[in-house]
Amino acid sequence: MIKSELIAKMVENNPHLYQRDVERIVGTIFDEISTALAKGDRVELRGFGAFSVKCRPARTGRNPRTGETVEVEEKFVPYFKTGKDLRQKLNKG
Repeated sequence: MIKSELIAKMVENNPHLYQRDVERIVGTIFDEISTALAKGDRVELRGFGAFSVKCRPARTGRNPRTGETVEVEEKFVPYFKTGKDLRQKLNKG
């Protein structure tokens, strides 16, 4: 599902809301999650999962085209861990 499909589904399930309002709500949620992660905070949505940031240390990599070694800098990446309810739903059947 992509963002526009999510918005369309929410509009369908909430006919009392305008599409532009749902777009603003979804955009605000994503922006707040992104902002929290950028600050190094953890975002937990009970029953769904938790977003956090993990640090990948600097390492020596390899350019697959030329085979030469390349130094890869330390970087921070988003990490998602599923919640218990979501995991149970996925493994139900």
